[in-house]
Amino acid sequence: MAETARRVDRIDLSPRFTAHDAIRLNNMFRGTGTQELVRAVLGEHLLGEVALVSSFGAESAALLHLVASVDASVPVLFLDTAKHFAETLAYRDMLAERLGLNLRVIHPDPQAIEARDGTGLRWSYDPDGCCEIRKVIPLEKAMAGFDASITGRKAHQASTRSALPRFEVDGDRLKFNPLADWTREDIATYFAEHDLPPHPLVEKGYLSIGCAPCTSIVKPGEDPRSGRWSGWDKTECGIHTPVADGDPDLPVF
Repeated sequence: MAETARRVDRIDLSPRFTAHDAIRLNNMFRGTGTQELVRAVLGEHLLGEVALVSSFGAESAALLHLVASVDASVPVLFLDTAKHFAETLAYRDMLAERLGLNLRVIHPDPQAIEARDGTGLRWSYDPDGCCEIRKVIPLEKAMAGFDASITGRKAHQASTRSALPRFEVDGDRLKFNPLADWTREDIATYFAEHDLPPHPLVEKGYLSIGCAPCTSIVKPGEDPRSGRWSGWDKTECGIHTPVADGDPDLPVF
């Protein structure tokens, strides 16, 4: 009696996504409206398990409303750095209840904070290190079970985001930026159409809102993100990296 060939098990070490996947998706949805795009991506489960990462900042309500209107079960990850404005925390809780968000609050490791920022002042002399222990590392752990993240980044926010695509590779995951091509006017229109409440600090001149010690009022004519880490050669917290014009891994639109 012939023996049945033994099946050899192999560990699949291939990445979830590559730059080619980002290019394919950008080309696939070129010219597609934002709401139709979000419905297709979430409804057809194109990115696997996804989570929306939100700072509940100045323009966050637009993306939160848009995603929740398509699929309110999408997890919304909020990094509670213990350095946020009280207004941001209150705004987060109000939007979560109003929009029915599946909110998950992520905290940094208390032992890491004690070891590397026991005084709570690391932001004042090493903002990159502060962001690393309060944002980057906690988010890496929180994203362990997800294949892709949804972000609210937009090209208009800063010169370092001017080439931002809708889809980009992030390690072996994808980042989905559905509002990449939205202008400030598009955001304002969406807020008005859906009667979304503004962040309480916007009227005071805070146009990009992060941790309180590293956020300042934006002067007229400046990029919205110029109020972040003012005086430092720093434009991102480390969760995102600047997208350069002419990036060879991205399609030209």
